Amino acid sequence: MDFALTEEQEMIVATTRAFVERELYPYEAEVERTGRLDMDVIRDIQRKAMEAGLYAANMPEEVGGAGLDTLTWLLYEKGLGRANYALHWTGVARPSNILLAGTDEQKEKYLYPCIRGETWDCLAMTEPGAGSDLRGMQATAKRDGGDWVLNGTKHFISHADIAGFAIVFMATGEEDTPRGKKKLITAFFVDKGTPGFSVREGYRNVSHRGYTNSVLEFDNCRLPDSQVLGEVHKGFDVANQWLGATRLQVAATCLGRAERAFDHALAYAAERRQFGQQIGKFQGVSFKLADMAMEMKAAGLLTWEAGWKFDRGTVTEADMSMAKLKATEVLAHVADEAIQIHGGMGLMDELPLERIWRDARVERIWEGTSEIQRHIISRDLLRPLGA
Repeated sequence: MDFALTEEQEMIVATTRAFVERELYPYEAEVERTGRLDMDVIRDIQRKAMEAGLYAANMPEEVGGAGLDTLTWLLYEKGLGRANYALHWTGVARPSNILLAGTDEQKEKYLYPCIRGETWDCLAMTEPGAGSDLRGMQATAKRDGGDWVLNGTKHFISHADIAGFAIVFMATGEEDTPRGKKKLITAFFVDKGTPGFSVREGYRNVSHRGYTNSVLEFDNCRLPDSQVLGEVHKGFDVANQWLGATRLQVAATCLGRAERAFDHALAYAAERRQFGQQIGKFQGVSFKLADMAMEMKAAGLLTWEAGWKFDRGTVTEADMSMAKLKATEVLAHVADEAIQIHGGMGLMDELPLERIWRDARVERIWEGTSEIQRHIISRDLLRPLGA
């Protein structure tokens, strides 16, 4: 593994960071104050992101994306991650890779409009009674003649309020396994406005202001076979094939915010004077900085290695879980220590630290909790030994 970035990667890192600082930072205070992201702001950021070649950059070149390899994409995600989540996720959208699993007709209807910035997608898996245990989902899709009829509720569905459609995972049957019955899952495209499908406002939360969540309700929502994504009963297969790198995406954006918090802490430690000297000269502060830098580097190496292995087909579930687990926990640590170094000013909204601190909390929950990541890692360790 070559640890040096290529010239192209250096350019993408520099371009992304400059864009974030110039186009996203100025809107942060307003989004944090109001908890809203106006559509005219989104459209302005979209236009500029497209001009900069940063919009839908996660997509292959043949469908209109930038065609970045996984490691370069993660470096790009780290740069975007420095900003308020709603601003970079909505304004510089990265359509879900699962859209690439669609048929040609489905790509025309759903993928390409997302790449052109005409609409957004949202993924609907989580339910009030089924979070990490997706096999426990209660929402169903049942055959009725030549159609499917969907019933049930999904919640915590990110940016469903502006999405033009949802990719919804529903239980469509059961199969017998040595451990008992297991639900079969199928993925469906559901257009907003389809009879029986409603989107209502979700919950107010402490993290990522402006980045909304919604509750999706299905009441005898009827869909034709053409709305099935992938194969019937193979929803987990399509999800595992196309959504595997999302844990790495979370890790990369966390690294971006950790780096921003660290930059503030380092600058403050060098400038702030107490008892006749810079506070960075006190061991109580300097050792914090050393630990923060070391932990960030460790999290970065885990993430970049997993991205590098992903493109070579050698990445494991444990690799991705280690990266996600380490980066999310490092972000929480760095954000907390950065506030401690700043003292009372760290909690004031003149600085982004209190936001980064708040936003860090959800990262250890979504895309698989820290406990789930530890389960995946330990399972990979024990399986070869028959345990």
